[in-house]
Amino acid sequence: MATITLTQANFDETIKNNDIVIVDFWAPWCGPCKSFAPTFEAVSEQHPDIVFAKVNTEEEQMLAAAFQIRSIPTLMIFREQVIVFAQPGALPASQLEELLQKVKELDMAKIHEEIAAQQRQQG
Repeated sequence: MATITLTQANFDETIKNNDIVIVDFWAPWCGPCKSFAPTFEAVSEQHPDIVFAKVNTEEEQMLAAAFQIRSIPTLMIFREQVIVFAQPGALPASQLEELLQKVKELDMAKIHEEIAAQQRQQG
């Protein structure tokens, strides 16, 4: 599956309707973003079960602000609507593959339990 473009209009729906979504926050003027793009695209071809998406921070400034994107590229991975990874910087293909494997192995029932417990403590 090729990468998709996320906007304010389709962001929430994409996160809700897919188990794993990896988002690349980027900008057209960003050199590291341009050099990372082929890696992101190539890895996306190996994982048809994961949605690979890109957010152009120049065009989608509200989304970038909502996720407090301070440097680009920034990778963010959602699993079952939970942010399980967020980090600025491009990754080599091997590290990206390793990261995706770890995300697939997460015990999401346990993570949802921990989030519920935190919410109860705050509430």
